[in-house]
Amino acid sequence: MEPEPSSTDRRSLFAAEARAERPDVALLCLLIGTEADPALDEAGLDAAQIELDRLAGMLPFGLEGPRAWATALADLLGTRLGFRGTPGEYRRLKASLLHEVLRRRRGLPILLSVLWTEVARRAGAPVYGVALPGHFVVGLGVPEEPDQQVLVDPYAGGRLLTRKDTETLVTGATGAPLEPSMLTPAEPLHVVVRILNNIRAWASTRPERGDVALWGVELSLLLPSHPARLRYERAQLLVRRGEFLEGATEMEEYAEVVAAVEPSTADMIRQKARAARAMLN
Repeated sequence: MEPEPSSTDRRSLFAAEARAERPDVALLCLLIGTEADPALDEAGLDAAQIELDRLAGMLPFGLEGPRAWATALADLLGTRLGFRGTPGEYRRLKASLLHEVLRRRRGLPILLSVLWTEVARRAGAPVYGVALPGHFVVGLGVPEEPDQQVLVDPYAGGRLLTRKDTETLVTGATGAPLEPSMLTPAEPLHVVVRILNNIRAWASTRPERGDVALWGVELSLLLPSHPARLRYERAQLLVRRGEFLEGATEMEEYAEVVAAVEPSTADMIRQKARAARAMLN
């Protein structure tokens, strides 16, 4: 019997998948879940993928056109199976974990949208995520042809969105008008970044969950492109958790990165690093 992959192995798999030519969003989301749920082993990862396949197999054959796909998906996932969101989901870490969304049939808009797109993609639908500001939805059809595009809101059980509905979602989130660029397909890694940002935001209001904040940052640092400031964020989290030496070292390395463009900021960070090292005495 082969041993289960370690946390390090899973992070290596996450980093490798993030650098693949066509990253598997479902796998990346499930690997995020292994950080939050140590019980999610290889068998659990396989079971979640199998469940997505099973749901795809429940869709009718011979669907043609984006509206037919949207209607069938809403009937299956929203009405018959009850996948949708509630306001309380924003207070739950489980709402950002794909394996828990599959189990509970509740989640944040972006995780429900991932579930919809993964099920629909497996069934052959012309589907993609749409990263509206503040509210992720799903698009079906041809994104380059607005008259061939249908938008649905999985958080609302698959409600079809009119142009007015979409404008209201965007305006409510940003106060700005809907721009055509907002309706383009979301890149896979953009989806993953947004999920990890949500997780870090959840943890930031719960000081007792520094563990979640830390792995959220560390997974973000494994992505091919990420803000350099995440290293400073990680350093601060390490210091708060009492890992003073590693946190101070990370601060000093980040200070070297920013010194050329922000020398005063670099000096401030070096002072914090010295203070962290002093905590060891």
